[in-house]
Amino acid sequence: MASPASDLRAEPDPSVAELLAARAQLRMDPFEGLMLEEVALRTVADALGTPVWVTSAGTLRGRYRQLADALDEAGLDAQLHYAVKANDHLAVLRVLQAEGAGADVVSAGELRRALLAGIAPDRIVFSGVGKSDDELMLALDSSIAQINVESREELDRLSVLADGAGRVARVVLRVNPDVDANTHAKISTGRAGDKFGIAHDEAPGLYALAATLPAIEPIGFAVHIGSQIADPAPFRAAYARVAALVRQVRAAGHAVSTVDCGGGLGIGYRDEPAGSPRALAHAIRLTLGGLGLRLLLEPGRWLAAPAGVLLSRVVRVKRQAEGPPFVVLDCAMNDLLRPSLYDSWHGVVPLSARDAVAPALPVHLVGPVCETGDTLARGRLMPELSCGARVAILDTGAYGSVMSSTYNARPLAAQALVDGARWATIRPRQPVAALWAGESVPDWIAAAGAGTAG
Repeated sequence: MASPASDLRAEPDPSVAELLAARAQLRMDPFEGLMLEEVALRTVADALGTPVWVTSAGTLRGRYRQLADALDEAGLDAQLHYAVKANDHLAVLRVLQAEGAGADVVSAGELRRALLAGIAPDRIVFSGVGKSDDELMLALDSSIAQINVESREELDRLSVLADGAGRVARVVLRVNPDVDANTHAKISTGRAGDKFGIAHDEAPGLYALAATLPAIEPIGFAVHIGSQIADPAPFRAAYARVAALVRQVRAAGHAVSTVDCGGGLGIGYRDEPAGSPRALAHAIRLTLGGLGLRLLLEPGRWLAAPAGVLLSRVVRVKRQAEGPPFVVLDCAMNDLLRPSLYDSWHGVVPLSARDAVAPALPVHLVGPVCETGDTLARGRLMPELSCGARVAILDTGAYGSVMSSTYNARPLAAQALVDGARWATIRPRQPVAALWAGESVPDWIAAAGAGTAG
């Protein structure tokens, strides 16, 4: 479950040393300060200002290989399709494409991004509950690996479109197994009542129907029960239900070659247990391993979140007569939405080695946006920070920059990529004028304003 932003827990917050000890990609150099791989993060902040997103290419590669190795060790014929929604930057996609990753996309824009990054069409899966006709046609025209269908209505519409275009759609039915993953309600996707998937009991009949529809080739099932899952038990329960479906449908005379196992493996944002690739691989092998299936996984957060940090600067320390002071950062909920949206917990570490060892005091970490919800943490035990001090907000490589907005007319932050001792800007800070570059004022409004001016 996402950790609460209030941070008012019985156990103490992890210290700076404890946060860094759990993250091999980060270390505190006594002279250079906080390092990501072999790059001093102060040099990125000096060059690009703050807020700025920084992503570690080496961490992306290392985590991809760790997950791929766990599947190989379990003897599974499995392909990894990165969930593009987690972080869709072209540089991130290129790093993972070079490792062999395919893509799981949920929009036409993500599909085009994946293709532009060099991911082969036959390594792309299109998921999502509300695909438009234009998006379905783009998927068909691109000859992607499969379309994960979410409903009878979508299946019927896809048949009409594919038949009219003279194409055959390879279809996987996404099943809702009614399994509670015990994660945050806003990121749970596999319970009855969630908007995703086809009811488990309806799936065999719909699969049989799909086999009769023009231009439809049903090839299997997909399941996704949520995100930020550490316990393998919900995975086992969901995959067992899908395995039973495979056997039932095969017994009825239909071919089933593919199961998309979804994503959802969790990380440790605070000091909670992280999801284990080996435990996930074991759950898959135990339930689906003996069925002769082509298996797919859709990792997103587990790959990308630990690879990213958001650098920010203290713009003001606002003290109160009673209670912790407000430490106002120059990043806000428009940059990192997760704490406001999910009450999520993110570690915060000073960039300066000297700041990192200052006495720790409880503070409220907030942003400058005019919303009370623009709060990163309340009552967080932090080394004392003064105006101008810079910090890194940890584990923001997934659902960070990709969810940013320009609320309060705040431009999108810059982005950088580090790779060993090298780093580069991969997106400059958005110019303020770009915020209204595409806007126009109708002539009659402009004329009325001109007539009353002065």
